[in-house]
Amino acid sequence: MLEVLNVRVAIVGAGFAGLGMAIRLKQAGIDDFVILERRDDVGGTWRDNVYPGCQCDVPSHLYSFSFAPNPAWSRTYSCQPEIQAYLQRCAREFGVLPHVRFGSDVPSAAWDEGKRRWRVETPAGQLCAQVLVAAPGALSEPRIPEVPGLDSFEGRMFHSAQWDHDYELTGKRVAAVGTGASAIQFVPRIQPEVERLHLFQRTPPWILPHTDRPVSRLERRLYARFPRLQWLVRSGVYWAREGNVLGFVYDQRLMRMAERLARWHLRRQLPDRALRRKLRPSYRLGCKRVLLSNDYYPALVQPNVEVVPSAIAEVRPRSVVAADGTEREIDAIIFGTGFFVTDMPSAAYIRGRGGQTLADKWRGSPQAYMGTSIAGFPNLFMLLGPNTGLGHTSVVFMIEAQIAHVMEGLRTMQAQGLESVEVRADVQETFNAEVQQRLAGTVWNTGGCPSWYTDATGRNTTLWPDFTWRFWQRARGFDLADYVFETAREPGPVEVTA
Repeated sequence: MLEVLNVRVAIVGAGFAGLGMAIRLKQAGIDDFVILERRDDVGGTWRDNVYPGCQCDVPSHLYSFSFAPNPAWSRTYSCQPEIQAYLQRCAREFGVLPHVRFGSDVPSAAWDEGKRRWRVETPAGQLCAQVLVAAPGALSEPRIPEVPGLDSFEGRMFHSAQWDHDYELTGKRVAAVGTGASAIQFVPRIQPEVERLHLFQRTPPWILPHTDRPVSRLERRLYARFPRLQWLVRSGVYWAREGNVLGFVYDQRLMRMAERLARWHLRRQLPDRALRRKLRPSYRLGCKRVLLSNDYYPALVQPNVEVVPSAIAEVRPRSVVAADGTEREIDAIIFGTGFFVTDMPSAAYIRGRGGQTLADKWRGSPQAYMGTSIAGFPNLFMLLGPNTGLGHTSVVFMIEAQIAHVMEGLRTMQAQGLESVEVRADVQETFNAEVQQRLAGTVWNTGGCPSWYTDATGRNTTLWPDFTWRFWQRARGFDLADYVFETAREPGPVEVTA
């Protein structure tokens, strides 16, 4: 059995969000919490994604906790091993590792209305918690497309987030499926090894030149000796990134300069006009995630690479068939096809009032208040929930803003003697209507491309459509007028009106 069976806070997930939540609890003097982590180490996305070339596309100084700067980043854009090591160090130095229960998958978490507690099932037994913080991560469940014949394939097949390092790619005929953020990083790394690489592309991405470089020893010494200097660099990166919102949200004409740069990058690196036509996007820059690379295009001009401008239509025991009917013999298939984001699997195991799951509540279109609280699910706080993703800057900023919001909620519950808080349905509906209205004219909704930002109903339930500092402004408070709450003295919910 678990050492702690009854806790104040149960956190699901030990990535950036889960660790950040735990650290803030610890700093507030709250030790009555547990982190349930299904794997054997912390890190989340940065523990799992160990494919060749895995690197963050947000500058290092911004892609870290504001309260835990790292003066020792070796590159301006950090690679996976360094980010994983950073998270391991944070967990260790802030004293939250003893609270982590590794190997603790959560097949069920249900609200007990009588006890006003969450009952969380784990392999080691049941855990009761007053508050449940769901922090499984938006990019935690790899998505492999449903392709006819997939089960019949006799070669090796894996997703980029589940890279098979035991499989030797040298001399193999490989089909790489997808051209998103992961693929443009691993394709240049495996291209020199394989005999033949067939890159299946449904939609070409916009790619800008990468400004990544090594951080000099002098810079690292200065950051360590003068922390204020690193803070100034972080602030400069933050505000520069916020400037992208002007083009994404307010006036898409501002994206033309970036589009010209991307087209120049394409022409400069690809002299073959026919290949350029295959790789030239037909939608507005920003509609999909804007990618950074200096070695992706050069890899595609190598003689052992073929760009197939279509998805895979069928898989056979030793081959794949493209949409045009052409067949290619293949030894291995690598999927760089993203994750379950708007249809997150965790929604199926979280049950609120009346036993309703999040999946049933959402019906294919996730909604929450501040991406954090959900009507019908008392004392549940979700980190990186609906409409908290970003297309322009560091999601760690959003995580910290949400954590501050949750901490304010916990303080309010403590001060008011509340056993539960639940966002009002009308408050949630008003908030989401405002978000969708603001999204209507953005590049993500009008840029002319399909993307993983939209859910099954066609709504963009992934991105925050504004400056992140505005989200922070809204998240730093916790107004009880927005919630229904229960106290130990009251038998039923009490609603406070403004």
